Amino acid sequence: MYEDIDRYVLSLIERSTPEKTVWNVEKLRQGKPADWNYIDGCMMTALISMTEITGDERYFDFVERFIDSFVREDGAIRTFDPEKRNLDDINEGRVLFDLFNRTGKEKYRKAAQLLREALTAQPRTGEGSFWHKKIYPNQVWLDGVYMAQPFAALFEKHFGNGDYGDVARQVSLVRLHMRDGRTGLYYHGYDASREAFWADPDTGCSKSFWLRAIGWFSVALIDLLEIVPEGEVRGGLAETFADLMESVARFADQETGMYWQVVDRAGEPGNYLESSGSSMLAYAMLKGARLGVLPAGYAARGRRTFDGIVEKYLSFEGGQLELGGICLVAGLGPQDNRRRDGTYEYYISEPVVKNDAKGVAPLILCYTEIKRLPA
Repeated sequence: MYEDIDRYVLSLIERSTPEKTVWNVEKLRQGKPADWNYIDGCMMTALISMTEITGDERYFDFVERFIDSFVREDGAIRTFDPEKRNLDDINEGRVLFDLFNRTGKEKYRKAAQLLREALTAQPRTGEGSFWHKKIYPNQVWLDGVYMAQPFAALFEKHFGNGDYGDVARQVSLVRLHMRDGRTGLYYHGYDASREAFWADPDTGCSKSFWLRAIGWFSVALIDLLEIVPEGEVRGGLAETFADLMESVARFADQETGMYWQVVDRAGEPGNYLESSGSSMLAYAMLKGARLGVLPAGYAARGRRTFDGIVEKYLSFEGGQLELGGICLVAGLGPQDNRRRDGTYEYYISEPVVKNDAKGVAPLILCYTEIKRLPA
């Protein structure tokens, strides 16, 4: 089945164009035109990794064509609106650094600068954490750590002065406010004002441990550990990451190695083994072991999870591989959407789909780590 994954990924790009990607299920369902978004950004990051590990330039060529359809010669990004102050819109900029390094095209540096300026203008809580979006005042979501912090660190590495202090500070604030002391897991969201309808009036946290939110945070941490150089900042990130991996590993399904949509509610009615968050945790564990920030045994844990996903959710249908078990989307609020209340019942009610990039991209990233394992 591993060999089939290469063909699967190539078939995805062969059936996609910058205006219509087969992996952006949200866009396909909504019938909306292509725009600059984090879902395609996740896939671009995965395709860059496929180029690195396989040497096959078809992946990189697609990324370049895709990004070129949005980034103009002056660095302006088609459809990107900085006034939305939306951390999700920063994520796709991660590939700009690889594109600049490979091609030397100045427009990629200019686009990265544009996104960095947007991030600088992002509203913050009183303690200094980015708001997840302007429409979510004073709210910090685990998703947002992945959307913004690796980009911020990459900008410092390539075009800045190497100051990773703000990145570290924001991660430490997430740990301070959003980590549950009993389980070591992290809540999906935190409202510093305690005003959101879903927020606990005492802690400000949401009610449940959503798998993909923890997955986003885990991937953010391990990607930061690859970017940030040795030193005090990296040491703090490594300690936070190792603590989370030790905590979450206790909740793995014994049969498959996968993880549940609501992490600590295994086997309860409506709960299910979810592929996107499981792929993220497997990737984080495999990469953590490879980088030496986790004990070597975590590589076996990650591979077991990956194999569990492949066995349970990757199948042939109509001559094509299909990846199932992907939660389409989940969030908290806003105020006029009380259904998104952070409860167990809410998270298990969201649609489960096939082949969405929020599941496909992490599986591909995980696969690239599998390919790095010693034979």
